[in-house]
Amino acid sequence: MHESLAPALHRFVAVAQDGHLTRAAERIGVPQPTLSRSIARLEDELGVALFRRVGRGLRLTPAGRTLQTRAEAALAELAAAAAQLAGDADPVTGLVTFGFLGTLGPEVVPRILRGFRDAHPAIRIDLVQTLHTALLDRVRDGTVDLALTSPMPDEPGLVATALAEEELRLAVPSGHRLANGPGADLAEVAGEPFLQFARGYGLHGIVRAWCGQAGFRPRVAFEGGETATLRGLVGAGLGVALLPLGPDVPGVVQLPVRAPRTVRTLGMVHAAGGRRTAPVRDLCDFVAEHGPRLLQHVR
Repeated sequence: MHESLAPALHRFVAVAQDGHLTRAAERIGVPQPTLSRSIARLEDELGVALFRRVGRGLRLTPAGRTLQTRAEAALAELAAAAAQLAGDADPVTGLVTFGFLGTLGPEVVPRILRGFRDAHPAIRIDLVQTLHTALLDRVRDGTVDLALTSPMPDEPGLVATALAEEELRLAVPSGHRLANGPGADLAEVAGEPFLQFARGYGLHGIVRAWCGQAGFRPRVAFEGGETATLRGLVGAGLGVALLPLGPDVPGVVQLPVRAPRTVRTLGMVHAAGGRRTAPVRDLCDFVAEHGPRLLQHVR
């Protein structure tokens, strides 16, 4: 099929609507010989006659009428798609798809968006909250423009910018033998039931790595995806957990960990290369500039 099918259909529709080569050529700004050759090539490729001469004009054949209906619909769809893409890329009113971890949703993301919208009030922002591995997959396939996540990936197709560090505490039930101390070594809870994030969440691998550094493999009692749920289960006495520092919850004590250092890096990830739109560039620049301050008090 014709490599330049859309231009060929555009020229065909112009002739079909005007019924005259010269008038159609003048209206769309194409030399008449070029337009005539384009129609002839299209008829050759389709293997049908699209027009028949009537006096000095042209009249559609039945095949031409069928093609006109489909061609006008197809060109209208293409025009609508182009308009949408142009609108999404508009520097004032364009669209950004912004992904983030659930742990950053309650406070950090609203702070970032409030600041960004003060400077760019008309930019539209689609939000995606999901687990770490899914965020990276969506950045790779382009359905998320940039994401706040942890840990930072190290691969050629992604650009990772570290923004801040977040301390994780050892959450233990209030009646736990370590609850009244100033802190704990992670090795002190080796063998105890662990409540941890499920596979696919960034903290799943991070916590297991820290336990490995402490010389043990966690005995998992439950895996979940919500910090509040894990904290509540600690308060119910079902185990201990390494969790981001959060609000005080009855029955839960959050202990600083002396060893190993239980701090993770939070940052921004976007695809390498490519042609980013102005709204995406503006949000990336805003997060890079203000993210370290806005992420300082993650809870």
